[in-house]
This record gives sequence, C-alpha cells and structure tokens, in this order.
Amino acid sequence: MYNYIELDESKLEFVPVAAAEEVINGDRIFVDIDEFHLVVFNIGGNYYAIGDVCSHDGGPLGDGEVVDHEVVCPRHGARFDVRTGEVTALPAIEDIPAYPVRVQDGQIEVGIPLE
Repeated sequence: MYNYIELDESKLEFVPVAAAEEVINGDRIFVDIDEFHLVVFNIGGNYYAIGDVCSHDGGPLGDGEVVDHEVVCPRHGARFDVRTGEVTALPAIEDIPAYPVRVQDGQIEVGIPLE
C-alpha cells in the first residue's frame, strides 16, 4: 500500500516534524523518520507528505519542481501528485508513498504506519 492517507488513524503514529510557521507557502522540508525518507510540502497553506524517492529509478524526488500539485522528478521528468502519491506522467509507472499530515498545536505532524 502506498497511499497511507486512507489508513485508519489508529494504525498511524503522528510524528511532529516542524513548526507550521517554519514551512511557508511554496516551501518544502526533508524529514527522516526511522526508515522513512519524506518530503513535506506547503502548497497554498495545505501540507502534503510523500516519500522522497522516484519509483522509476529510485532517485531522490524532493528537489523537483512543483507544478500545481505535482512534483516533477529532477532526473527523468516523471510526475507525481503530492496529495496522493499517484504517478501522473511517464517514465514512472508505479505510485510513491503518500502520508497523512495534520497540524496540532502549531506543529506539522506526519502519520507513519505502525505496521
């Protein structure tokens, strides 16, 4: 399963990653939580988290250009929806992990699966 957004919250551990005020609109941060390497984006005041790996060749994805709600892989141009992890353009054909994000007491928290 890649889209962890749809998991019941009881199957997630929400981990604080940054103060919301530190990640302004248009910014992104890179976060490592155990074996999870993530990128958290602020797009229009909404926060999204995806795995920092292109499913096409395993390269990093987080430095790619963001167009609307898609991140473009800087290596080969594959595109992924940051809201769902869904691949939207070749050469990638497999979705990437997407994680739920919430803001609690001014902190951005990312939901990591417990399983």
